[in-house]
Amino acid sequence: MERINQAIVLAAGEGQRLKPFTALMPKVMLPIADKPILQYVIEALAENGVRRIVMVVGYRKEQVQDYFGSGRDYGVEIEYVIQPQQLGVAHAIKQAENLADERFLVIMGDNMIDPDTIAPLVNESSNMMLVKVQENTIRYNIVTTRNGMISNITTNLAEKAGGPIDVGAYLFGKEVFDFIGDEVNLTPVIQRMIAEGREVTALQTEGFWQDAVYPWDILKLNDSCLSTISPGLGGTVEEGAQIKGPVSIGDGTIIRSNCYIVGPVVIGENCEIGPNACIFPSTSIGNGVVISPFAVLRNSSIRNNVSIRPGASIFDSIIESGTQIGTHFAARSSACTVQIEGEYHQVEMGAIIGSYCEIGDNVIVEPGSIIGNSCKIKSMKLIGENIPDNGLVV
Repeated sequence: MERINQAIVLAAGEGQRLKPFTALMPKVMLPIADKPILQYVIEALAENGVRRIVMVVGYRKEQVQDYFGSGRDYGVEIEYVIQPQQLGVAHAIKQAENLADERFLVIMGDNMIDPDTIAPLVNESSNMMLVKVQENTIRYNIVTTRNGMISNITTNLAEKAGGPIDVGAYLFGKEVFDFIGDEVNLTPVIQRMIAEGREVTALQTEGFWQDAVYPWDILKLNDSCLSTISPGLGGTVEEGAQIKGPVSIGDGTIIRSNCYIVGPVVIGENCEIGPNACIFPSTSIGNGVVISPFAVLRNSSIRNNVSIRPGASIFDSIIESGTQIGTHFAARSSACTVQIEGEYHQVEMGAIIGSYCEIGDNVIVEPGSIIGNSCKIKSMKLIGENIPDNGLVV
């Protein structure tokens, strides 16, 4: 029996609960430790010898296509198909029917997954779903099995029960398209297959898998990925700067004197850090970032072309590309209640700031506050509530 060498990767969705970040980019392109989520998926497939990829794109598809192109730079061959409306997983798979092999993987492009987690699927022959036991199964599909086979799938909307969930990685034969028909969601398709005598094996994994559903999930993923980085000191590190632990510094970056950096930390290319700046663990910094003297950052994700003026303190926060931060800015962090899409969550979080914002001097952002894209906040303001896109605080 031949190994699987094709995957249909689903990369068409938006990610409503990750706004403001997904207002300008698809969820699959959100950077984790300076790489898009989707890149980790592609690299995991390539490492398992699955090099032919059919990419289903839709929402802001040009960003995916421009970044990955033919896939050559990532050791794969990518063909693109378009899902014009993001109706559901089965509908997305259906778009790839004309390009599908007799057997193929289906992988969600917006979930972080390790090569070792995918590996057991590659040599199998039967229809298969990867499942993982989670302590909290709310909003996931819970999988019930009998003798290793899936017998039922239900969605948990209410209770914080633990159990095996569907993680969004599958092995199917081409017959799955007959069962999809006009169905848009995958769960009814699998249940129909089972009802008509087709076995679907539940393959339980202990490997790494994590979905990014909410902004604080980005920080969790950032921390997980940074813990595995290899140190690399590109650019220039001036005399007097101290670098401890695993720190990766991109080409063209300048770490000025008396900076103190404790890994794991990733700093991209063409950045200017310091002098006298402190960067503490679990922080990722994109390309073209300026961090001015006496700024302090910890457990944060700073995207491309962000400018942070002197004296800023930023903890447990996410700042999107192109945002300009004034002097003595403070992103406070503590346990707080965050409202997203009508849901309330108890988390420990700092600031959540979108792209292309202009924030004045001496601004304080209370824990869990969300500032949308292209907002302008004048100096000497205390932000304790969410600000919508294009908001103005004077």
